[in-house]
Amino acid sequence: MTTDFPTASLGSSQAPSQRLEHKNPDSPVEPTTLLGSQEAGLDRAAQLGMVAAQQAMADAGIDLHPPDADRFGVFVGIGFAGAHTLDAMFARYYTALYGSEQSRKRATVVHPLSVPRMMANAVHAAVSLRYGLRGMGNTYAVACASSAVAAGEAMRAIRHGYLDAALVVGAESMLTPGSFVAWNALRVMARVYGDDPAASCRPFDRERSGFVLGEGAAALVLESDARARSRGGRPHAELVGYGASSDAHHLTAPSAQGQAAAMRQALAEAGLEPGQIGYLNAHGTATEAGDVVESQAILDVFGAAAAALPISSTKAVHGHLIGAGGAVELALSILAMHKGWAPPTAHLEDPDPRCPLDYLPLNAREIGPIDAVMSNSFAFGGSNASLIARRVRH
Repeated sequence: MTTDFPTASLGSSQAPSQRLEHKNPDSPVEPTTLLGSQEAGLDRAAQLGMVAAQQAMADAGIDLHPPDADRFGVFVGIGFAGAHTLDAMFARYYTALYGSEQSRKRATVVHPLSVPRMMANAVHAAVSLRYGLRGMGNTYAVACASSAVAAGEAMRAIRHGYLDAALVVGAESMLTPGSFVAWNALRVMARVYGDDPAASCRPFDRERSGFVLGEGAAALVLESDARARSRGGRPHAELVGYGASSDAHHLTAPSAQGQAAAMRQALAEAGLEPGQIGYLNAHGTATEAGDVVESQAILDVFGAAAAALPISSTKAVHGHLIGAGGAVELALSILAMHKGWAPPTAHLEDPDPRCPLDYLPLNAREIGPIDAVMSNSFAFGGSNASLIARRVRH
């Protein structure tokens, strides 16, 4: 299964062909500046997904309305669609309801497209409409595993002959008052670390206290080897393994057994031994229980090979992207394989002895030429997904 170059839309990240000039290169790029007027009314999560989709399609060299559109699908992963639309709608409603008598009469008047903007499949609809992609496709709302599941299911749809190509998109934008209140109630959000809020997410560190919410999107173009060859495509990796499992254990507490099952499935489908994985992007959310359980699951699966395995959690830098995390972290894993450098676990200054693995503290590491990478995504509800990508074999 070939994978054309993945592009992540995270803050100011853009494809080279679409880079814009900004007075401040460190400032975030608003998705609306990279989209047409027809996307202005989409929820922010859908806008981020559209930016990532158009970058990935441009990098893959695929235009609008490909001739095999009936065999080209769209697979989307998103945790909670329409968060900005929902927050804005309720804010307007209650402001009007408790305002003047005139405003109360219009409290229930909302935008007629409010429901389509909040639909979980809003990204799927926008992307398929833009590119005219008519093949099978689905939207997966599997919390933190959403876009990892989307990528795995897209791979299998191609492998089993239902499609020849698929555009996989992971998107999320929940930086709203309502979302923050809800996540905070779960007691999984990080406390501010000292006088440096940016260092608050500290995966695998003794002083970790939870994660920091992020927003963003990533997209990958998957296609069969035959299709890629026929059009002279430029695949950058093969997506070769996918494992998915359910803990059946607890709504929010993770299970090493369930996580290990997903990793073992991915290795089996890829036909690889644990020692053949050259880098692992951990789920690593910096929660007290989660990091310990994932460490145990990795040890259970990799055994003696775990000691030499470079592992990191990039959430310390980009935040927890919930539904978009799987696609973003798979893209980062593939880039690590190509560059021969593994990203570090930022802010990991005092490793927790209960997490006794090589989590690449603080600094990136040159890992040389490697042939395969794994990315883990484990979700509330007990849903687990692991993906394996391999260097393209010529």
